[in-house]
Amino acid sequence: MAYNFSVLTQEQAANIAFNWHYDGEYSFYDIEADKDDLDEFLNSEERGNSTFAVTKENELVAFLNISEIANRTFDIGLGMRPDLTGKGNGIEFLRAGINFIQSEFKPEIITLSVATFNQRAIKLYRKVGFKDVETFMQDTNGSTFKFLKMEYKF
Repeated sequence: MAYNFSVLTQEQAANIAFNWHYDGEYSFYDIEADKDDLDEFLNSEERGNSTFAVTKENELVAFLNISEIANRTFDIGLGMRPDLTGKGNGIEFLRAGINFIQSEFKPEIITLSVATFNQRAIKLYRKVGFKDVETFMQDTNGSTFKFLKMEYKF
């Protein structure tokens, strides 16, 4: 069954923000873990039409944020529902997301940033074709963390 992408509704945003809680070190990705992230995610004006609900068989399974950062270069942020992570669903979801971005936005490059401790996600991104660009430090969740910027070229 195919993944479907539609602009995230306020109800879906609240569901993700308050009900999606990840286990262990992955709790870093809970939307509630950073007040600024939470406020931005729940603000429909800030989200605009750039955050998409990802459904499969009419069930919310993920979200995808897409921002054009330069001419035909798009940065993405994504999250899969916690009970679906670590079970081999990522490749199909990520490929569907790339196909959606390609069909809707015609990018030359897609970038993303991932916390370096998240080797599970980094391995997935590399398997799908993302390449390492650089590491950088970012303030989030009340501290400073090392991130890896990656890119996918068409």
